[in-house]
Amino acid sequence: MAYDDARVATADLKETHDLIASDKVEGTRVFDPSGRDIGAIERILVEKRSGKVSYAVLSFGGFLGIGTDHYPLPWSKLNYDTQLGGYRVDITKEQLEGAPHYDRESDDYWTEENGRRVHDYYGVTPYWI
Repeated sequence: MAYDDARVATADLKETHDLIASDKVEGTRVFDPSGRDIGAIERILVEKRSGKVSYAVLSFGGFLGIGTDHYPLPWSKLNYDTQLGGYRVDITKEQLEGAPHYDRESDDYWTEENGRRVHDYYGVTPYWI
């Protein structure tokens, strides 16, 4: 398909059969194995060199955004469920409550050590290996 093809030459593209815009992912609900809503994706993080999505940051807890913690989930843990209209994960709310997380004011969370803690917690090979 040529770059100037009118089917892909729009900045307003939100979704195709296998692509989704980042602003459409943000706010998408996340469900546990039984289909119970456990939070929403606040943002996605992209690895600079490869361009691959590394994490989805799940906002969870709090009330009206106050006291909300942020739980980085390895992107490989999310599976889009068309019937739910959101991402299904193989973890429960209770497991999530014990997962590595950070608060909104934390600027120094994203270290390799914390990345390893996240991947170890979920039993997933780190994206950089």
